Amino acid sequence: MVPSVLIVDDEKHTREGLQQALAETYDVSVAASADEAFNLLDAQPFDIVLTDLRMPGKSGLKVIDKALALPNRPAVLMMTAYGNIETAVEAMKRGAVDFLTKPVNIERLEVLMQRALKTRTLEVEVQQLHERLDEKFKLDGIIGASAPLKAVLDKMRLVAASRATILIEGESGTGKELIAQAVHQSSPRSRGPFVAVHCAALSENLLESELFGHERGAFTGATERRLGRFESADGGTLFLDEIGEISQSTQVKLLRFLETKSIERVGGTRPIELDVRLVAATNRDLEREVRAGRFREDLFFRLNVVRLHMPPLRERADDIPLLLAHFIRVFSQENGVPVLTVEPGALRTLQGYAWPGNIRELRNFCENAVVLRRGGDLTEYDLEPKFRGEGPGPLDSAPAAPAAASLAAAGSLSIEENEKRLLREALLKARGNRTKAAELMGVSRRTLHRKIAQWPELDVVDR
Repeated sequence: MVPSVLIVDDEKHTREGLQQALAETYDVSVAASADEAFNLLDAQPFDIVLTDLRMPGKSGLKVIDKALALPNRPAVLMMTAYGNIETAVEAMKRGAVDFLTKPVNIERLEVLMQRALKTRTLEVEVQQLHERLDEKFKLDGIIGASAPLKAVLDKMRLVAASRATILIEGESGTGKELIAQAVHQSSPRSRGPFVAVHCAALSENLLESELFGHERGAFTGATERRLGRFESADGGTLFLDEIGEISQSTQVKLLRFLETKSIERVGGTRPIELDVRLVAATNRDLEREVRAGRFREDLFFRLNVVRLHMPPLRERADDIPLLLAHFIRVFSQENGVPVLTVEPGALRTLQGYAWPGNIRELRNFCENAVVLRRGGDLTEYDLEPKFRGEGPGPLDSAPAAPAAASLAAAGSLSIEENEKRLLREALLKARGNRTKAAELMGVSRRTLHRKIAQWPELDVVDR
């Protein structure tokens, strides 16, 4: 697309000369006054505004103010025959990217315009990136509507804008880092850096250097000064995942930061003051770790200013359909395949599964299902036995074995309940094929049909 330029100058020969010089490269519009420029700026977007300073009526400074107040801000260049330091400073304060004196050197003007376009493109890309991050990590973007999750989000909304240290607890795979990112994006620090460190992935010495940085010569191989993650997070948020894994010496240094808001690099002696909000996460019971002497009590109290507990997925069964739909859609788009349909029977089974790996396990399940099935329907017969609370069971044996084995395993059930259980196991093993299910149970197909009619809640079909 050809870049668009608005030239604002009350001198006719100047604006027409500039229009002619730039017409081959740019889509050029002209205005003879600030008011005329205002009308054009309201009517259409421009990539660059080139404005004179002194004009009858409103000055070029007003044009700058108008242009930079627009939603899609153009880059602004100012030109004047009255060039001086004060004028240049005022123009730059208003937001002009550069300043030219008349008569305008066309070659220099084109260089400045190309530079201004690159700057504007970068600004637009950065703004779009921030908008995508805000959309991805804002509280409303977290998937789920269950009561346990809502309780966490309500508490988070209260503390996101504060400077308080936050401790996020929960099992692995419950989304603790996503919550930390959402806290950051919902806070006044959202335009600052979000820096994450996974403490368990690094040895004690590496973790200290990674967090606090080091001076040249601090240890063998330290050939130059290195800034740590604390300094990288200055003005933003530092997220320490699996904080229960850090050593006692690192705990001491972390405690010192929380008390003084300053750090010392490894091998250094000069305190470095920082503005960093700390969010920590753990899948351990830190109070139990304190009682066992593995975690400092004073550090625990410093971290535990606000505690958020992420519920496991088994306590968020109402969120499972939403999560399944989201991940299936994402992976279907990534792999260019039709969206997989989860049938009601499969959905009920998946909602009843404990999901020991939590959201991480569900995400992996969705990716596997999308890649292997490549569209179509996902029924309960397609699910692995573990989702039904079964291991390799009696139906993997000879056809006659299921009844005896299952009855032995469920001796406390009534005869009817045992019979229904056997029927369901046989249908699942046969993937809904009633002929095969009848063979597995050692009964006729007619008997099987009669039993299915007797217990319609089994919700089976002939496949």
